[in-house]
Amino acid sequence: MGSKLDGASLEKAFEGRPDLQNAIKLAAVGDNYIELFNQISVHVCKILPDHSEPASKKRRLDEPVPSRPANGINKNGATNEPAASSSDKILLEVKDISIVIPQRKKYTLCFTSTHLYARLPDSPEPVAGISYAWKDIEYAFCLPVPEKTQKQHNYIFFPKNTNIVPSKNSGPPPSSEPLVFTVPETPPKPGVISGSEATAAANVSDDLKTLFDWALAARLKTAGRSNLKIVQADPKLFASEIRQAHRPNEKAVFVKAFRGSKDGYLFFLPNGILWAFKKPLQFLPHERIAAVSYTSVLQRTFNLSIEVDMSTASNGTVSDETEEFEFSMLDQEDFGGIDTFVKRHGLQDKSMAEQRKAKRLNVNVVKDEDGNVIGNEEGGELERAANEAEQQAVDEEDEEEEDYDPGSEGDSEGSGTSDESEDDDEGGGGGRDDDEEDGEGDKDEL
Repeated sequence: MGSKLDGASLEKAFEGRPDLQNAIKLAAVGDNYIELFNQISVHVCKILPDHSEPASKKRRLDEPVPSRPANGINKNGATNEPAASSSDKILLEVKDISIVIPQRKKYTLCFTSTHLYARLPDSPEPVAGISYAWKDIEYAFCLPVPEKTQKQHNYIFFPKNTNIVPSKNSGPPPSSEPLVFTVPETPPKPGVISGSEATAAANVSDDLKTLFDWALAARLKTAGRSNLKIVQADPKLFASEIRQAHRPNEKAVFVKAFRGSKDGYLFFLPNGILWAFKKPLQFLPHERIAAVSYTSVLQRTFNLSIEVDMSTASNGTVSDETEEFEFSMLDQEDFGGIDTFVKRHGLQDKSMAEQRKAKRLNVNVVKDEDGNVIGNEEGGELERAANEAEQQAVDEEDEEEEDYDPGSEGDSEGSGTSDESEDDDEGGGGGRDDDEEDGEGDKDEL
């Protein structure tokens, strides 16, 4: 009797690949081939990890980052530089840093001459998906974390061409996600900092934010990215009118908004507008903004719609493809600051090419029914709506005064009698003489 294909080992060895299983079954036509395939299946089963866990838990967080081709540009426009590995010399290492994106967990952040990566405390290998080459970082930010009693900062790094996510897409793949980690304004604890540059770092480590500002600037400069600045929010450039209850003496440099059903925050920064900190993060640079408009204007809120040039910058071309991103439920108190920001940076950035600059908003012109301009060109639709709302409130107050009933008919009737008397006086009092004559006639009849 001929050999039989071991179906159980075959299915276990090539789980999730029915195409391979079927191909092997078709190829196993002789005893020699059947025995060969059985040995291959048994060998693969031995080297596979334990499959007893659910499929959702099979992916290990401490897997090493898969290596990439050594040369060229990947699909996101980033250089295909070899990924970080445990063999790279660690210049600086900071423990217990809370990473928010792409994975919410505390890790050890490692600085090398070529990469910034995260690792688990008990593993020397970089965590899969949290390894970023300095040369691949396109935008960097350090921003306050909203609604925290203790002041904290989020550092945000966007790899090349991952800053704008089309709304019709679910977002970039995990390997291309931005990096977001949180740093409190507290001194580093003993033993948190290590590496060959730990001594130099300790000299500038009044708090963790100071440490990271120094370390990141030094590494970017060494990697030839000294032109990449870590952008921070400036209250003089934009500050919300909404008072922060938890930190009343500090102005908020962001506004709360919604992107669909997700709530988040809009930061109005020197180089663009950032939506954070819910996935997917979006950064809209000034040079990519094609138009801005204010929609769904209500008494207390309005929506901000931003039309963005979706052309890919990696090949140096500019296309006509645009997409509109709408952020809703912004507080109307913040309109003035936002509108000033839009005008200042959307219209006055002379370093941008003319065709890529933010266009002047047509909604800022108030016209009558015949199309003639009757309002200030810088007024804005929202300002006009605010004026209309204010006028409506005045009209309602006038109507309430007109409808006001003090509850005394006598006063009202007296007022009417006075008017009638004045009318009679103006008419020469003829009405009163008629009444007197009628009265005398009545007496005569009696």
